[in-house]
Amino acid sequence: MCAILVSSLWTGSCAVLLQAQNPRGTLRGEVQDATGGRIAGAKVVARSQTSSLSREATSNERGEFRVEGLLPGAYHVTVTAQSFAEASADVDVVVSMVRDLTVTLKPAGAPESVNVEGKAASSITSETIDTASAVHQGAVTMHDLETIPLANRSFANIAYLVAGTEPVEPSDPTKARITAVSFGGSSGLNVELSVDGGDNSDDYIGGFLQNFSPDAIQEFAVRTSQEDSDTGRTVGGSVVITTKHGTNNWHGSAAFYERASALNARYPIDNPTPEPKQPFSRQNYVATLGGPLKRDKAWIFASFEAVHENASISYSPATLAQFQAVAALASAGLIEGVNSEGQPVGVQSIAVPNHVAVPFHDYMSSIRLDWAQSARSQWFLRGSNDNYTTRNDLVQQATLPSTGATSGSNYLNLVIGNQFTFSPAWLGSFTFDASGLHHTEARNANYDFALAFPFSATFHTISGFETFGDNQFATPITAFPVLRKQQKYQFRYDASHASGRHAPKLGIGWIHEPVLSGALSSNAETLITYPDNPDFYAANPGQFYFDPTCQAPAPDPAIGCTATSAASGRFSQNVQRLGLYAQDSFRVSSHLTVNYGLRYDTTFGLLNASGRSQLQNPAYLTLKALGIPSLNGAPHDYRRQFGPRLGIAYSPGKSEETVLRAGIGLYYNDLAQNGWVSAFQAVNSASGPCTNPVSDPTLQNPDNAGCLPG
Repeated sequence: MCAILVSSLWTGSCAVLLQAQNPRGTLRGEVQDATGGRIAGAKVVARSQTSSLSREATSNERGEFRVEGLLPGAYHVTVTAQSFAEASADVDVVVSMVRDLTVTLKPAGAPESVNVEGKAASSITSETIDTASAVHQGAVTMHDLETIPLANRSFANIAYLVAGTEPVEPSDPTKARITAVSFGGSSGLNVELSVDGGDNSDDYIGGFLQNFSPDAIQEFAVRTSQEDSDTGRTVGGSVVITTKHGTNNWHGSAAFYERASALNARYPIDNPTPEPKQPFSRQNYVATLGGPLKRDKAWIFASFEAVHENASISYSPATLAQFQAVAALASAGLIEGVNSEGQPVGVQSIAVPNHVAVPFHDYMSSIRLDWAQSARSQWFLRGSNDNYTTRNDLVQQATLPSTGATSGSNYLNLVIGNQFTFSPAWLGSFTFDASGLHHTEARNANYDFALAFPFSATFHTISGFETFGDNQFATPITAFPVLRKQQKYQFRYDASHASGRHAPKLGIGWIHEPVLSGALSSNAETLITYPDNPDFYAANPGQFYFDPTCQAPAPDPAIGCTATSAASGRFSQNVQRLGLYAQDSFRVSSHLTVNYGLRYDTTFGLLNASGRSQLQNPAYLTLKALGIPSLNGAPHDYRRQFGPRLGIAYSPGKSEETVLRAGIGLYYNDLAQNGWVSAFQAVNSASGPCTNPVSDPTLQNPDNAGCLPG
């Protein structure tokens, strides 16, 4: 409860209502007299304490008001009405939230008293229970980002303080440096993410696309459920981020963070005594600067963070003993052979280091310009970049350096936004977002084979990793993403109406993604799995098996050998996404709020690749030629994604410590494209005709080339 008395009585309930993907905040409240009677026609003005931005509203016949489109931060709010003394208070506006206020005005000329009650800085650790929203949510403020310790200085780690979330290891190894947040036990990849209203989702793998320095972030909201209609493409949660902006006062910061092996505890399993402690150091260099370009008119804010990390993988004595056994097998000439084309494959020696350096360098920068064109129109422009490189990426505690790669990613993001006040009740918001990703994985070695022994299996995976070779994934297919590109343009417009008990909102969003492409490793690969560890085969060389063609019989039937031919690993897509919604927040009473709405989403070209649909997929053509029925034909865009939503929040009695929430809706999850890569690769080139492949099982007839072999 926060209360301020300045000439009249002001009571702010501190209840908040979440606003889905809106990177701004809202004030909602009631104006009454000392007897509880509602006051109509009261003028409410919210003015930023750090700039000239302000919003106005007028209370309706029920004394209710709503002020939309406020940048997160501190505001001075004044309320005036005829025959009443002015009331004022300082109020914090939180990203994507609605703050409820109750204002009690005194008659003009009544004895004045001034009583200002201090209140703690807004924080997720002390925020009150949200009694006005059906949405399960929490907000992480700038105070939290500045005062709560951040593991690896990843802002998303604080999201775990929101009920219903938990940390999760990224399911894709190429995203090991990007924090994942799990909602309700999910993978953390089915999350809708936005920064300043622009989409920040990785459409190939899922989860966060670009990382941001914590010092560039003003606040962010974490939603664990989606009862509102302006968020789609997820059955999980969402994260709404707003970045810092300049103010009328020049301000800045500089920081240096240091971690070193001397300050770290030893991990006794992988790095036991008396071995030297595993090398490690990390330095973070951070700087920010913001202020007015023209006071009360234009502002700027910039941030930069550099991360220099020198980590390492330290091998245990038991692991080193197995590596030495693999090296002995190579020295004995047992890891040599000839592939199907008669070319030599193998190695004669293998280096065994005590540890492997894993250096990581990351550079994050952001600059934002805000411009108050007029009292009715405000603009902002933000550009951000994240560029990182990791050497010996993917190397594990029981794998040799040959299985790793040099990983590099470059992210670019540009957002332009405008907010226009059509009238005291109608507000429009336009967002244009452009983002790009270029990710590469350059292998440490290209041997065209991989050897997997049991000791390389770890708690990270039940299938294990290759001990030596150039394939880090224990599968018959070389599922190694050597290139990924994503280029996305988003146009979004939202219109909201603020008057009394109802707060209708509607909007449209269009995402044009002309580039969603990449390549998996396409070279030939032989994967050999062994039932015993290398020391067994070093002692019993006659039991060891190595044949790049997998044609020779293995001395032990438990030895597995799979040879995969070279193929085109590339894929290329041009995808569009459309979203429409309309919703209303109906304040039935001060204790009951009902949210209801309808959302529609669809895609264009989601399952097409290289300009071809899955109707040209050889697998589909083969099923069709064999007369095997397939439901609804080939995979295609779905046009019936209508999602009605309904949610209620009820706070019984006068208590602000209890709320009952309920919600129901129809939700659709966006597809992560990495699960469909094989289908995309299958239509890289036009398929030939396919009659009945049973009559031509070896596909010797070129006129029947469109069939699936086998």
